Amino acid sequence: MATSLPLPTFHIRTGSLVGLSNNNRTAQRNHPTQEFNNGVVLSSEPLRDNQLFEVRIDKKVNSWSGSIEIGVTICEPSNMNFPFSATGFRDGTWVMSGMSILCDGHSLVEDYGCDLDQLSEGDKVGVMRTSEGELHFYVNGMDQGVAATGIPSTVFAVVDLYGKCAQVSISEPTPMTTRENTVLNTNNDFTNDIAHDFLAEISNQIVNDLAIEQETSVSEEDGLPRDCLRFHEKCGNLVKLSNNRRSAERRRPLDEFNNGVVMTSRPLKDNEVFEILLDRLVDKWSGSIEVGITTHNPNTLDFPATMTNMRNANSSRTIMMSGCGILTNGKGTRREYGQFNLDELSEGDRIGLVRKPNGHLHYFINGLDQGMASANAPSPVWGVVDLYGMAVKVTIVDSNTAEPELPIPSLMAPLQAAEHSLVNTLRQFLDSCDGSERVDSRVITETTEDVEKLLFSPLCGVHAAVINGNRSAHRPNATEDFNNGVILTNRMLRPNEIFEVRLDKLVDKWAGSIEIGLTTHKPTELDFPSTMTNIRSGTWMMTGNGVMHNGSTIIEDYGQNLDRLKVGDRVGVVRKSDGTVHFFVNGVDQGASASNVPANVYGVIDLYGMAAQATIVDLSDTLTSPDTDSSVFTDPDQLKFHHLHGHNATVLHNGLTASRPNATGEFNDAIVMSNRPLRDGELFEVVIEKMVDRWSGSLEAGVTLVKPEEIDFPNTMTDIEHDTWMLSGSAIMQDGATIRNGYPLDLDSLTVGSRIGMMRCSDGTLHYYLDGVDQGVASTDIAPGVYAVIDLYGQCAQVSMSSGTVVLPQTEIVQHSSVQTEQVSTPSVANTDVTHRFSKCCGKNINLTNYYWAANRVQSYNHGIIFSSEPLKYDESFEVEVTEVSNQWSGSLKIGLTTMAISDTTPTDNLPSTADEISPKVTWVVSGSEVKKCGVVIKDNYAPSLYRLQIGDRVAVCRYSDGTMHILLNGDDLGEAASGIPKNVFAVIDLHGCVEGVVITSKAIVDTSSIVLSPAYDIEQSLQDRDQDSDTSAHLSTCFHSNHGKNILLRDGCKMAERLASFNHGIVVGNKPLKKRKLFQVRLGKLSTKWSSSIMIGVIGIPVDKYTFPASAIAVRKPCVMIRGESVFMSGIKIKDHYGPNLDTLTENSRVGVLVDEDSYLHIMVNGIDYGVAARDIPRPCWPIVDLYGQCEQIMIVPEEYENMSAAGIKEECEKADIENKGKEKATVGIDTSLTLRNCEYFNLCNRLKSSLGLPDGYFDGQSYCFCSACHKARGDETHIRRGDPPKDIVLPLGWCRYVLRAPNRTHSLNVSEKWHLAYHGVAMSDVRRILDTFDLLPSDDGRTAASILLPCPLPYTEKSKPENLSGKQIHLSPTIRHAGATQFSPKHRFTDSKTKKSYEGRAAFQVWVKPGSYKVSPQVDEDKAQVDPYFKNSEIDWVTKERGSTLLQALLLRVE
Repeated sequence: MATSLPLPTFHIRTGSLVGLSNNNRTAQRNHPTQEFNNGVVLSSEPLRDNQLFEVRIDKKVNSWSGSIEIGVTICEPSNMNFPFSATGFRDGTWVMSGMSILCDGHSLVEDYGCDLDQLSEGDKVGVMRTSEGELHFYVNGMDQGVAATGIPSTVFAVVDLYGKCAQVSISEPTPMTTRENTVLNTNNDFTNDIAHDFLAEISNQIVNDLAIEQETSVSEEDGLPRDCLRFHEKCGNLVKLSNNRRSAERRRPLDEFNNGVVMTSRPLKDNEVFEILLDRLVDKWSGSIEVGITTHNPNTLDFPATMTNMRNANSSRTIMMSGCGILTNGKGTRREYGQFNLDELSEGDRIGLVRKPNGHLHYFINGLDQGMASANAPSPVWGVVDLYGMAVKVTIVDSNTAEPELPIPSLMAPLQAAEHSLVNTLRQFLDSCDGSERVDSRVITETTEDVEKLLFSPLCGVHAAVINGNRSAHRPNATEDFNNGVILTNRMLRPNEIFEVRLDKLVDKWAGSIEIGLTTHKPTELDFPSTMTNIRSGTWMMTGNGVMHNGSTIIEDYGQNLDRLKVGDRVGVVRKSDGTVHFFVNGVDQGASASNVPANVYGVIDLYGMAAQATIVDLSDTLTSPDTDSSVFTDPDQLKFHHLHGHNATVLHNGLTASRPNATGEFNDAIVMSNRPLRDGELFEVVIEKMVDRWSGSLEAGVTLVKPEEIDFPNTMTDIEHDTWMLSGSAIMQDGATIRNGYPLDLDSLTVGSRIGMMRCSDGTLHYYLDGVDQGVASTDIAPGVYAVIDLYGQCAQVSMSSGTVVLPQTEIVQHSSVQTEQVSTPSVANTDVTHRFSKCCGKNINLTNYYWAANRVQSYNHGIIFSSEPLKYDESFEVEVTEVSNQWSGSLKIGLTTMAISDTTPTDNLPSTADEISPKVTWVVSGSEVKKCGVVIKDNYAPSLYRLQIGDRVAVCRYSDGTMHILLNGDDLGEAASGIPKNVFAVIDLHGCVEGVVITSKAIVDTSSIVLSPAYDIEQSLQDRDQDSDTSAHLSTCFHSNHGKNILLRDGCKMAERLASFNHGIVVGNKPLKKRKLFQVRLGKLSTKWSSSIMIGVIGIPVDKYTFPASAIAVRKPCVMIRGESVFMSGIKIKDHYGPNLDTLTENSRVGVLVDEDSYLHIMVNGIDYGVAARDIPRPCWPIVDLYGQCEQIMIVPEEYENMSAAGIKEECEKADIENKGKEKATVGIDTSLTLRNCEYFNLCNRLKSSLGLPDGYFDGQSYCFCSACHKARGDETHIRRGDPPKDIVLPLGWCRYVLRAPNRTHSLNVSEKWHLAYHGVAMSDVRRILDTFDLLPSDDGRTAASILLPCPLPYTEKSKPENLSGKQIHLSPTIRHAGATQFSPKHRFTDSKTKKSYEGRAAFQVWVKPGSYKVSPQVDEDKAQVDPYFKNSEIDWVTKERGSTLLQALLLRVE
């Protein structure tokens, strides 16, 4: 009796990244999402003749191209050097890769068998050497044929876990018992007999089942159904029909542009899609194809020259789409419709339409629903096409070849009947076979009985449409309407089946968002309402954070608010078998919301308000999730965030992202932890993606021994009092108490893009890492088994797991850092809705990372095409920064625009190797210094060659509103590259040659069309609304408007304006209205002395999109206020003279700006100084206007005038985090948040004085403020404030600059900022460093004498005024800097300015906190002296203390004279 052979194993020697398990029968590639090769394994023993060595694919990832490779080799695994991949073997190796057979790395057979790259998880692939020396490969048990002959007798099986293939296991070979020749012959005979009999039966059955259906439904002449749409034989007199009247062509297209009307041969049915394909266009004419419907019967119609001439009222109607508008009986009824212009379509584009039963007419462009074009389309109607202008030839597209928008059961019925009949025949035939050879038919039976896939029903609300194979639903015109977006599932939900959707698109225009729930109503019977909460029966909906049943609220505060969801978030609903309904947000169960819900319910979503598109999440199809890498679903050991977390936190993207959704409303309760304990030497690293400016404090990070399941999450992690180590700011805390200050890493100073990591080393030490760099030991004696902890506190609103810079053991860090590739910093997700990203449609050698913001070419020099995910708007720049360059290739990056319609689902098979070859769509590309259109050079020597790009260079493409394409290099506009660019073009970038990696650095332009409204009141109201919600609104960068004077050239992203000729026609206007108390400021560049007069500046009260500018701003007769020289003009009439400085005398680098205050008064600012009111009653809204007149030839916008906040916010109330959590609060200045003019010369001079002192940056927290007269006047703040308990007055340090010091930890515990008083203390410049080193004002006992008040010195007190215990060492303080900064306390210090080389005198002082009750107010020494400060009596300005610990340094003050 034959014994079964043992299952083979893998050899213990493998590629460097391979790990073996399961008794060496499973191999997995480590770090599969970070590495794609070094995954070669061999069999442990040579193959026997006719032995099938077969492996099963256990795991695949989507990060790479290529997949498993398999073959045989004569190489002995125990003494060989493993190559990077199986194709690297030499000396007797045969490998199947993709569909090719390679011998020793060289192609042997180009097209052989199945494509291994297309195999999925669970598929099997095997290899066999026969006794005749032939090599066969098997895929899922099927022999692919002879691949090679003459194979040596001793060969080992070789498997390469390459690219997408991450894990395989050796499987039992296909049941063939044995492969001896006799058995093979017997099995072959038996197989042939079964196949012959079965094919005979199946053929007869097919003929019988389909004969009648074919006879009744198919035309004899062309094989198409008789009812199939064709063009009517009667048509325009220049039309030629072909292809059995399925194609129409206009004769003499270069001579005639009209008389090309064709109509369908029969009326259109309701829900029937009439779609045509544009086959041919000519460039000679303007205008193009027009498509629509008409009630005219083609049999009786006298065809017009063009269909828009059909103006006959009577009872006939014709509705046509022409360009981007809708015409009814030749008259425009909708001026702007849909997202496309028919005049801009290209060959290969598709145009379709459908009339729905309710009379709504919808158009489709390339399968995308453009929304309702008409609400009352008549019936019956014929489809009509006008081959006008550029349009020459079209062909009707069968509805079953286009994207199926609506089901057509009549076409599917014969196929379904035939399918069931075939299955029955197969089952009967197999039952008649002998039992020993019978094949189990249950697999086939189960396939036909599988539950129908959960999709959206194509029947939906009038403003909604179902796309993407019924998996996605959207509101095509989401910016025009906010309701009527109800969509139901195509079938009832099964018990415990989760109906979950992902939010794909949001718009910011409306309030409210997605609603989800269940309903007993069928989509075929429901009269779709404007919103689902209007249904009064059989409906349960979650809306906002409440639950409604039949339109009435049953739970007001149920779960997470759906109105706060972001793009990528998921929301779901399930009816459990017990009849209860649960809702889910990002996979988190929100709890039971209803009970006793009947079983026959459909899922329903309402794309309401902001929600514009959603896609059903297919839980069985993890590899196609757009949110995460596929390895997330298949690697349970991967580090990510635990599903348990703080109340205000949410975990997204399958555990890879943690966020505090209401970041501007809540600042704590947002703790997240790792999903498992950290291993020794394992780095847990996150990247900061979003921060808000509202709170103090920021992210905190650490480790804890407390498991997530056992923790009652507190407000902050520093509240935990056992087994927890945290880094807060720069303080190390253990169990809530500070054990160390001054750690090199300060978490409060991190910014968006920073990477923070933590690691427990094998020696029990805790290390922190910043951007991959070890910051040193933070704590020791950390027990093993700790969980990583991140507290999304204060300013930090969102982090994501970094793809991980691998950190080596401590001994290897220095050596490794020299070759380690730094990860590209992820752009802020705070702007995920306004930040550009790449489309998933890209070249085969491209790897997209960092949420599609970064792209790398992983191999070769070509196939590196990438596209923008959305078409560019007018004047929108798409910019990338070069991150990787390889000198082994010639050529470089190419950039341009394409009319190719791009989406994440666009097939990539037909993408060419370079952008020059993109066809048939029109593409403009800049390559080197040439501009090419469709691969043909149209301009030489356009600009500096892109071949010279280096790492850090930025390249951008922009489509301006005048239809021109411009390229920008490092912010400099290189000029017009091409013209005549249509709308809806995508940016295209080709990572060609030496440039191998880029990252996006640009942001999308927010649609501001709703701002320019009429009347002006609506505009004002819109602007006020935006001002009130500055935390959530998307802010546009300030630049110049694209409409300007004819002699103006805009550069640097429209932020620089230059007059190219003459002395006039140089008007430029800001691109957005001027907000109140918002300064618009420009800097003068080049001045020409050959002209007189100079710059003019002011405001204009009308939008300038279509305004034709005069030669000079003084000639503007619209509402406009201008300052010229020393005069103020209103609409060209002088209203004021001798105002402010003379603008004609300004020099280069001078700054001049305009500001409108709360009373609608216009102010002019020159070099930071406000010269008062220039004019009153300024119109709202208004736009800043500048005239580059006479001497002024160039100006630049000063991007942000203030460093901290707008003047309107000076007196804001304390923030919630500062009030409610004193322990987390920074020791702020004690003065309302100040602002400093960015280019204040006095502030810059003081900064240079501070630098000359050589003070360590670690003493300061980075906040600095200028109190010069200009900055103080710009702020408009008070001259004094009150602090402490009881309150005491202190005068602001006018004339000084203040540098805030880093507060010691005891500042928090003593509640200094709330309870203590503020004062000033003068000091000699030479003593500043000593005091900062000790952080103590009390002098040492060294007996030194100096002018500093720190040192003891005889004071000329009278006997009566002598303080008690005068012999003690005292500190003199004062509430006014006029006294503390006097020469006796703060002597002058001479220094030379490093920039101007001029000599100045400086003074120094400290602003200090002083404990109430620890000091005495002493009368001033000289009683007869004039009053020092008008706010204080002389007897109130001298405070004395000698208590150690009663003062704390708060800031360093410097003054320059």
